[in-house]
Amino acid sequence: MHQDFLPPGIAVLTGAGISKESGIDTFRDEGGLWTRVDLEEVATIDAWFRDKKKVLDFYNETRRSFRAAHITPNEAHEALARLEREYGGEVTIITQNIDTLHEAAGSRKVIHMHGRDGEVRCMVCKTEFASDADLTPDSVCPNCQAVGELRPNIVWFGEMPMHLDEIYEVLERCGLFIAIGTSGEVYPAAGFVLHVRRRQPRARTVELNLEPTDNKTLFHEHIYGPATEIVPPYVTRILRQGWR
Repeated sequence: MHQDFLPPGIAVLTGAGISKESGIDTFRDEGGLWTRVDLEEVATIDAWFRDKKKVLDFYNETRRSFRAAHITPNEAHEALARLEREYGGEVTIITQNIDTLHEAAGSRKVIHMHGRDGEVRCMVCKTEFASDADLTPDSVCPNCQAVGELRPNIVWFGEMPMHLDEIYEVLERCGLFIAIGTSGEVYPAAGFVLHVRRRQPRARTVELNLEPTDNKTLFHEHIYGPATEIVPPYVTRILRQGWR
């Protein structure tokens, strides 16, 4: 297809619900991660300054547990990778998840608004790099040699999400916005659908979720059920029939 006639872009927002069926706990559900730990002690910048060892030990243990579980992409991740491969236009995944299951499934254009597992950032020089090594208060930045300033490259509570300028650019040129497995409660992600409706009046918005969210009225279409059951057939429908 000639590039001047590419179909409108598709923006896909994914949340914890898409990875739950791969074995990754959601945060807010009963039994989820934040019901078992005090987020104020391990997931804020104040906690890191107050007790770096405690915060880093928590993330070291969480990362090791994740690796040991050999968690793999599920059918929903794979369906979105297929959508990117076979759709004639732009497909961008905006994920709230720090896991890399989208990439493992084959998706290439993925924006991690809350950071990525397996990445580290220096608080002094802001260098970001891939690493699965345990972090301690004695860890040394390989770029600036600062000691004790390395942290997971993820967004803690109270911090600004990453790549927002890029995300809003994607939203403003999409013709289809799909929200998958996200609660619709956490901003700014919860406001993306309203942004699309306001800036792209002709865009279609679709909610694929386990159950209705608080902002369901902002979506033109709703399909409810487990992500592995509803995402693959929806992708097949788009590729065969389009989404208008």
